[in-house]
Amino acid sequence: QVQLVESGGGLVQAGGSLRLSCAASGRTFSVYHMAWFRQGPGTEREFVAAIDWIGGRTYYVDSVKDRFTISRNNAGNMLYLRMNSLRPEDTAIYYCAAKRSGVSPYDKRGSYDSWGLGTQVTVSS
Repeated sequence: QVQLVESGGGLVQAGGSLRLSCAASGRTFSVYHMAWFRQGPGTEREFVAAIDWIGGRTYYVDSVKDRFTISRNNAGNMLYLRMNSLRPEDTAIYYCAAKRSGVSPYDKRGSYDSWGLGTQVTVSS
């Protein structure tokens, strides 16, 4: 399995921006399809965005479309999530996840084999 470490979280005012990073190590990063999930206070972990192994296809939950951008750098073993126009409801712990399968659903927690420990994002109103 690949090991994942998130960074870049913090406290930001509504309307602000953050860029989350996820550093991968241990296995060949470029064969993995990657995603970001988040878990807010008292809620279940939910899908945010995903990107295929080569970065050619991206997927987003409706609530973040046109505000968040997922990207990856396979040469540097990095995954990113650029978050603009942040809202208080975006407050959550954000997790990076990896899966080998290209056919399992990209938006389901159970599809992913490896997870990071998360980074906290807090958006104040």
